[in-house]
Amino acid sequence: MSRIATIDRTTKETDIHIELELDGTGCSEITSGNGFMDHMLILFAKHGLFNLKLRCNGDTHIDFHHSAEDIGISLGMAFTKALGDCKGIYRYGTSFVPMDESLARVCLDIAGRPNLVYCVDLVDRKINDFDCDLAEDFFKAFTDNSRCTMHIDLLRGRNSHHSLEAIFKAFGKALSQSCAINERARNEIPSTKGVL
Repeated sequence: MSRIATIDRTTKETDIHIELELDGTGCSEITSGNGFMDHMLILFAKHGLFNLKLRCNGDTHIDFHHSAEDIGISLGMAFTKALGDCKGIYRYGTSFVPMDESLARVCLDIAGRPNLVYCVDLVDRKINDFDCDLAEDFFKAFTDNSRCTMHIDLLRGRNSHHSLEAIFKAFGKALSQSCAINERARNEIPSTKGVL
């Protein structure tokens, strides 16, 4: 079963191309329009073992908001497409990731019901030219378009770079667990309703 997806999404604010392979090795080519966001998405792909090519040309002369949100939308769409009917997946994933003094927890349910709980208190408003508030906008767009429930908690952290790095790594690992095939139920939809 090939679990891959290609998404092309163009608006008056962004032009995004994504190629996603769920059962990959963590290879990525990322050009988001923001260096820090590139770094976070590379970490996400590496630790989730997703092969990911992502290019975003956005109206960054305004700011990075439209790009961050639209990347979340497009990535969520890619996961939905690659997962298909979700037959055989584990559905749930949880990951705790430390990054030096920071500790993040991500709990995820590919439920067919979009919901984000984001409990993250960062010290800084900006990291280089990345507005830290945009991380939440990215995750909200992702959950809405992948139709998953995700709880993101920063349990502790002093350095905002470390904190967001821990969060994106935990996001990759939790999503990888959720998307993985359960050999004991390969042909089953993981829901008593029979559909996700």
